[in-house]
Order: sequence, then C-alpha cells, then structure tokens
Amino acid sequence: MQIVNLIFYFLFLMGMGYYAITNLQWYSYKLERVIFHHTKAWWHFVYFLIPYGLYMLADFSGDYAFVAAIVYLGLLYQWYRGLDKPLVWTGRVKRFYAAMLLFAVFIALTFNHFTVIIPIFLAYFISLFIEKMLFNGFKRKAEAKIGSMKDLTVVGVTASYGKTSIKNFVTHLLKAKYSTYATPRSVNTLGGVMKDINEDLPDDTQVYVVEMGARGEGDIAEITTFVNPHYVVVGKIGPAHIEYFKSMENIRNTKMEIMQSKRLKEAWVHESAMVKPEAHIHVYGTGEMAKKNPELPAPEFLIEDIEATLEGTSFTLNGIRYTANILGAFNAMNLAASVLTAKAMGLSDEEIQKGLSTLKPVEHRLQRIDAGGKVILDDSFNGNIDGMMASFDLASTYQGRKVIITPGLVEVDDALNAEVAKRANEVFDVVVVTGDLNYEIFKRFVDAKKLVKLASKAEMEAMLVEQTAPGDLILFANDAPSFV
Repeated sequence: MQIVNLIFYFLFLMGMGYYAITNLQWYSYKLERVIFHHTKAWWHFVYFLIPYGLYMLADFSGDYAFVAAIVYLGLLYQWYRGLDKPLVWTGRVKRFYAAMLLFAVFIALTFNHFTVIIPIFLAYFISLFIEKMLFNGFKRKAEAKIGSMKDLTVVGVTASYGKTSIKNFVTHLLKAKYSTYATPRSVNTLGGVMKDINEDLPDDTQVYVVEMGARGEGDIAEITTFVNPHYVVVGKIGPAHIEYFKSMENIRNTKMEIMQSKRLKEAWVHESAMVKPEAHIHVYGTGEMAKKNPELPAPEFLIEDIEATLEGTSFTLNGIRYTANILGAFNAMNLAASVLTAKAMGLSDEEIQKGLSTLKPVEHRLQRIDAGGKVILDDSFNGNIDGMMASFDLASTYQGRKVIITPGLVEVDDALNAEVAKRANEVFDVVVVTGDLNYEIFKRFVDAKKLVKLASKAEMEAMLVEQTAPGDLILFANDAPSFV
C-alpha cells in the first residue's frame, strides 16, 4: 500500500503542479496576480485548496490517499478539457517541473507523510531565481546586439487601445522607404522585446518598431530605457487594466514613461494623455478633450470628417484627406498617428497614400470576412470600450439581421459593461454572451428574447448553425480565454 500511495503522491503532485504553473503562465508568472486578480478565483478552491486538504487528510488518517489522488486527477482532467489556452511547455515550465519533482523525491525519502505544497512553492521560487539569472544573460546579449546596430532607428508605440494596430500601420508605411521590422503579434513586454531582438531582429534592419505594454507603473520605463526610441507614438489612453493601475492618472503617467528615451527626437501623443505640446511633442486628435476641458489646447494635428463604413475608413488630417481599407471610426486616430510618423521620417504624401491603399486589416481587429452569405466582423482581439462601441456603430449601418458574440469587457468596472450591454441591445437582434464573467450584467440590460448564453466555446459551432443564417452580420466582439 505504501508503494501505491507513493506512486499516486507523485501523480497528485504533478496534477497540482500542472494547475499551478498553468495559472502562473496565464498571468505572466506573477503569483500576486494569480491570487488577487484571477477572474475565476473559485477555481483555486475547487482545483487546488480543497483537493489538497482532502489529500492530506486522507494521507494522515490512513492508507487511502491514493483515492483522493484518483478523484482529483479525474476532476483536473475535466478542467483541462474545458481550456482553450492550455499550458505551453516552455523551458521555464520544464525547469519548474524538474525542481518540483526533485524536492518531492527528497521529501518522499525523508518523511513518513508526503506534503504537496512545499515542493510546488520551492519549485516556484527556485524557478524565479533561475529565470532572473537567464533574464540578465538574455538582456546583456540583446543590449550588445542592438548597440552594435549604429544606424538603427527605433520607433516606440504605446497606448491603452490600438498599440498593435498603430505598430502594424507604421511598419507598413515605412516599408516603402526603409528596411523595417516590428515586434511580432502582441509582444510588448521587456522580456518579449529582448527575446525578439536576440532571435529575430534582422541585422540589416533600418527601422525597428517596438510595441510597449504595461500592467503596472515602471513597465513602459523599463522597455523605453532599454531600446531608447528616436520616435514615439502614444495612442488613445483609457481605463484598460484599471484594476491594476487603480486610477486614470496612474495609467497616463505610466504611458508617458515612454518620453524618458535618451534619444527622443519627436513624439505624437493622443489628446487623451492630456499633455501640453512642446517643440518635439505634438498632440493629435479630434479635439474632444479640448472641448471638455478648456484648459487644454486644441490638437496641433486635428483629425476631422471621419467616415467609417463596412468598406473602409476616411478622415481629414490637417486639410489632407486619407482613406484606408481599415474598418472602424476609432482607427482614424491610429492611422493618423501612423501618417504623422511616416511624414516625420521622410515619406511623401504620395508614398503615404499609396501605402494606405495597400494596407490590410490587422487580424482579429475589425477584420471583415465574407463567408456562406454572411458578413463576419472579427473583432475578437479588441477588448476596449471605444473600439467595441465603434464596432457597434459600424454594425448598425448594416441593413440585415445582426448578431453579436461577446464576453463583454475584461478588467474594467461594471459600469462600462452596462454601457456595452445597453448599446448591444439597441443594435443587435441576437446577443450571445460567452462565459459567466459579465452575463448577469447583460441579463439586466438585454431583452430576454434576444439573449443567448454560451457556457463554453465548444458550443459555438452548434450555436452559429442554430442562431444565424445567410444574410446575417455576425460580430465577434472581444474574446476572453476560458480562465477569464
């Protein structure tokens, strides 16, 4: 029986470790975020604390700990099957498992009873130490590489909303004149940027466009002082990740850390940052902030006459009309920032207009797909209030039946989701809410006959067959993973 319990001890530990490291990976290996900011904190009780307590009780009270282990592994398997973002077996995860099992062997050989928590936490802290050492090595290597590229120009991009879109638009326009490379996908942390420099940044790059994200004060400063951009774009600032920053002032201050670059030549800052222009710092926008706050000057670069249809977006920037096959009125400000950057770096209006004409939508950000007689607007990577409202406005121009599929907004207060629910009720004929996170809010503001709930994404295909038909417009607005 002792051998059986020993075998199931290791199986139980591996299961508990899998749950722990999966959640840590989702939240950037920040233990504090896993404990205090997890949107399904009840999972910790069901899949960690209660099973741990029952296992230890069984272990101390008799020879039946293996029963608790078997029940837990079955429960964990069901949890695993419901995940749409399972664990990625990176080097860090493998090192965590190796340390955890090493500590477990020591405990099993030393004590009569097998504890589970100690190997997991020791492995976590040991892996933190190892990652810090590796991180410092990667950082020195990236510093040496980027320092050796003497003619490299760096463009830094940050915002609460639209960072990736601005980065991609700038990159596309600058490719007309320069060998341009940008951080891939949504890579926007210091570690991600360093990895990108070490592994993928071509040696012949002339312009490197770097996206910078943040979940706390100092995050932007960390990336900025590492790459020291020559040109900077600060896009729209809003309450994204407000639960981490606590206030809009903290968000603005964090985004403006990008100005700490030692090589800064010129910057374009959206009016939502509420800064006053200087010789090398220019404010752009529609002028809405100046209307609300007379103390703020009107934007130096004014975006006017925005026209957004299901075919594209047009706007006027300081008297010049621009058009791109990009959907959503909110994208006018992202396109304008890209135009301003390209002009400062020597592109002519003719080159810019040509670049805009060949610009393709960013995947999953108001991307139009025509399939099976249906118009699909894939906005699943857009999780902010302004972008979502703009997608609703765009959908409202469609004459046929309209369906929205959304989890609502994540990491914002309930008031914003109430706004989303009310507007969705006005625009759409069918409102499909995925998951539990915001369902109760939608239930309060959406007509019951319109509202459909999807417990999991596995039900999506069947729902689309039942609820949609040729001629419908289907908007995928935001997409929260199953752990949210």
